[in-house]
Amino acid sequence: MPLTLRPYQAEDKKAIVALWEACRLVVPQNDPIADIQTKIQFQPGLFLVAVSENRLVGTVMAGYEGHRGWINYLAVAPEMRRQGIAKAMMVWVERELRALGCPKINLQVRRTNTAVIHFYRAVGFEEDDVISFGKRLA
Repeated sequence: MPLTLRPYQAEDKKAIVALWEACRLVVPQNDPIADIQTKIQFQPGLFLVAVSENRLVGTVMAGYEGHRGWINYLAVAPEMRRQGIAKAMMVWVERELRALGCPKINLQVRRTNTAVIHFYRAVGFEEDDVISFGKRLA
């Protein structure tokens, strides 16, 4: 299966939202269109898509604010999983973040999402002994 990794393009938006919905990443408190718009205004080169046979099959958003890198919206079409797509995207993201001088990548996973927890462990991530806090500003 030929796979192309490339930065987000405006025509990807509809396919990305459909992918995120299929992967159950869209929750009531997150507006996927707003999240895409925000990302393309800040470090758009760190918003990656995976395309196979002219079909968008994966995404990952990364960011770096000068202290830590972050991963969001890692998604692979359910029928395309276990083919190395997520790993390829993570290798790309790690390379890009290293090039920016990023010393550590953080990410958050819902405890109920055990499959992705196993994936992140398999690609070298470890659980930090922290409590994640959040505060909605919008």
